[in-house]
Parts: sequence; structure tokens; C-alpha cells
Amino acid sequence: MADRTDLSPAPTAPRRRFTLVGRLPKPLRAPLFVVAALIAAGYVLMAVWPSLFTSADPMHCELRLSGAGPAPGHPFGFDMQGCDYFANVVHGARPSIAIGLIVTVATFAIAAVLGALAGYFGGVVDGVVSRIADVVFGLPMIIAAIVVLNLFEERTVWTVSLVLIVFSWPGGMRYMRGSVLKIRNLEYVQAARVLGGSHLRIMGTHIAPNALTSLIVLKTLEIGGIIAAEAALTFLGIGLQPPAISWGLQLSTAQAQWQASPHLLIYPALFLTGAVLAFVVLGDSLRESLDPKGRKS
Repeated sequence: MADRTDLSPAPTAPRRRFTLVGRLPKPLRAPLFVVAALIAAGYVLMAVWPSLFTSADPMHCELRLSGAGPAPGHPFGFDMQGCDYFANVVHGARPSIAIGLIVTVATFAIAAVLGALAGYFGGVVDGVVSRIADVVFGLPMIIAAIVVLNLFEERTVWTVSLVLIVFSWPGGMRYMRGSVLKIRNLEYVQAARVLGGSHLRIMGTHIAPNALTSLIVLKTLEIGGIIAAEAALTFLGIGLQPPAISWGLQLSTAQAQWQASPHLLIYPALFLTGAVLAFVVLGDSLRESLDPKGRKS
């Protein structure tokens, strides 16, 4: 009698499932980072599309509701003009987040280019760039921004961003310069020079990808600081002006009314603090992930 052949499929090893989360570095899988990333994304979405969070018109006001507390459909109450305060706080995210991102992107580009040139070529190029950076770096940013912004009759998002860019690029430039100085004499860079690689090719292929990592981390950390600086300038009456809507303007207005209507101070302060902390945590997590040696040192 012929043996029966087992036609059942041979057992196979279980397939390993690869997920995006599993591939992320450990610091980027931490609950604190995930929460901060979600909060930061929420702020960006609030700035880009405020109608997702509120359908109320922040400019629609009724004086009879001046300073009133929370009411149905108005969870944050009303400001001194009788405008819906929740709508005002939501719409206040746009200028703060916009200035934070504009200044960060612009100073990143300036720092990357000038720092790479100074660190790679050295000599006269390094001397000129570094001396200019030293002069700007020696000026207290807030005080210098106050002096310059007073020269403008109208202060908008672009005006405030420009002034903050002028006085906040040297720190990133120094950071980039230091990174390039460490990399330019490494063996693989020297080999590229010996093989006839052009300066542009060496900088773009071998130096920039390695030096920019630290700069990205630094600039992510700075977003929160820029948002806080804009709010401080506006609070002092030097930043954005009405009819703009921003957290700094809301805090400035609330300082005279906070005892009678504390909600005018509490809500914009909470939103501002949340935005600053979210971006700081993001930057700190990126630093731990991309530059663990620098964090331990």
C-alpha cells in the first residue's frame, strides 16, 4: 500500500511586522514626545485653519456682554468689548505661530549658509562673518528689537519677524560654524579634496548633511523662545498692534482688568505656555534622538 503524501503546507516562520513607530528612535516614541507633537500639531492647525476650532467671529462684539464669564456656546466668556473670547484666543494662535516659524526658518537658512562658509573657508571669510555675528550677538535681543520696532509706524507679522531675524541669527551661525570646523578636517573630507572635489560639492555632499543635524535641533528648540519673545514685545506695546489678534495683545489688555475678569489673563497665558512648552519638548526629544552624545556631555 502506497504511503500517503502529506499535502499540508509546510510551516513558515511568522512574518515580522514593521511599523513606523517601531522604527523611530526611542526618544521619539516616548509618551511625552508624542503628547508634545500632538499639541504642537494642534497649534499649527489652529493657526492655519481656526474655523476648525470655532465658528464664532472674533470681531463680532456686544458691549452688553463686556467682561462676562463663560456662557453656553462661549466657554471662555467675553472680553471687554463683548467679543467671544474663545474665538479671540483661537485666532490669536496665527500670528504667534507664524512669527515663530518664519523667524526659525529664516534664521536657519542664514545660520546654515554663513556658518558653513565661515567654518569651511576660515581666514578672512571667517573673520568677517564672526565679527559681524559678535556685534549682533552683543546686543540684548529684546532691547534692540524694542529700539528698532519703535522706528516703524505700523508693526505687522512681517515687521516683527524681520526684526527678530536680524537679532537672532548669530547663535545658530556659531553653532553651525563649530560643527563645520569639526568635520572639515576629517579623513573622508580630506579624501574628497584629494580626489578633486569642488568646494561646493564637498560642502553639499560631505559637510552639510552632518553639520545640519545639530542646527535643526537647535532651531526646533528656539521656536518656543521666538513665540515667547513676540508675546513679550507685544505685551510691552512694541510688537503687533490692533486690530491684529494675538496672545500678547490679549495679555496686555488683560493686565488692567485681571482682578475683575481673571479669565482675560488665564486663557491666553495657558495657550501661550502650552505652545512654548510643546516646541521645547519637541526640540529636546530631537536632540536626544539625533545627538545623544551631545546631550550626555
